[in-house]
Amino acid sequence: MSRLQRLRAALTTRDLPCDIWLIIAAVALAGLGWVMVSSASIGLLEDTFHYSRQHGVFLVISIVACIFMLCVPLEVWRQNAALILMASIFLLILVLFVGQEINGSKRWIALPGPLPSLQVSEFAKIGLIFYMAAFMSRFTYDLRQRAFSMWRPLAVLAAPVGLLFLAPDFGGMVVLSICVIGMLMMSGASLVLLVGSGGLLGSGAVMMVIIEPYRLARWTSFLDPWADQFATGYQLTQALIAFGRGHVTGTGLGNSVQKLHYLPEAHTDFIFAVIAEELGMIGAIIVVLLFTIFIARAMWVGRRAELAGHLFGAYVSYGIGFVIAAQAFINIAVSSGLLPTKGLTLPLISYGGSSLLVTGMMVGLLLRVDAETRHRPRRASTPYKPRHEPRLS
Repeated sequence: MSRLQRLRAALTTRDLPCDIWLIIAAVALAGLGWVMVSSASIGLLEDTFHYSRQHGVFLVISIVACIFMLCVPLEVWRQNAALILMASIFLLILVLFVGQEINGSKRWIALPGPLPSLQVSEFAKIGLIFYMAAFMSRFTYDLRQRAFSMWRPLAVLAAPVGLLFLAPDFGGMVVLSICVIGMLMMSGASLVLLVGSGGLLGSGAVMMVIIEPYRLARWTSFLDPWADQFATGYQLTQALIAFGRGHVTGTGLGNSVQKLHYLPEAHTDFIFAVIAEELGMIGAIIVVLLFTIFIARAMWVGRRAELAGHLFGAYVSYGIGFVIAAQAFINIAVSSGLLPTKGLTLPLISYGGSSLLVTGMMVGLLLRVDAETRHRPRRASTPYKPRHEPRLS
């Protein structure tokens, strides 16, 4: 046996009851997230450990949600996919009327009592993934053989994206669009039309940037943040200072200076900058590697499900993989100055109840897809067969 074969045999999860590497990556990211939220939020309030306790509660709730999604058969979600999407769209409409306006955007619905606010765009990701997975698993042949059949999922995508535009939530629009286009690509839809659709969406994004002065200011500050480092470029310049202070090994856990009211949203949108400052380049690379493992295992779970004929589970896994990949890439790119500032959290790491809850649900769904594929690997399926047999002449 060659060295490569021995390594593959040592790393494979084929004979295990679950995908252990997916679990390790998710647990490591969530554990690191709790530690870094606790560190990044020190000094923000008089109660030093307020955010740490809150994040711990969110983490417990997300674990319960993960176990719940693991216990529910995928067929339940497939049969109710349209209803779940309609509920998500209803929440996106509701937030426009009763939502809390923070920094010029309505994204949260305030819940009564001590309950945290609900960010409805997070739940729209689950609803859209379920609906698209149900549609693609039913019309796989049409998507692969009839190029223009992809207009239907794109038309459905327009509803939540349009509502997020009214919020406005530009980052959420980008994540949902990448998710659906990625799922269409994995379903075998026409690459020419997908590229054209991506070009149209990109042109629309450029127009959105041009027509809104604050978005245009963000773009100009992103290109040269030091030109106006105390106004439009403030967040990015402070994040870059955090990266510079971290060097290779970091300043040490809890020793960040930028989190002390210099870097805005240090425990949410810019937590990766705090990680880079306290844990250095080594810590930042470890975070990127953990996300790479998580996303790769999500796509591999989807691929195994597709080969076994579990098409709904396969497309759910692909959708989750694209959502996590898009959100993680955008957050890290924003913190490091590769993209303009967006209000997106880093999955499993940033502070936020809704984000952590939905990501926990996604992890549970991935484990459920993996479990159903392992336990029923030879379920009959005809993904390439047309739904209607041709008539004999």
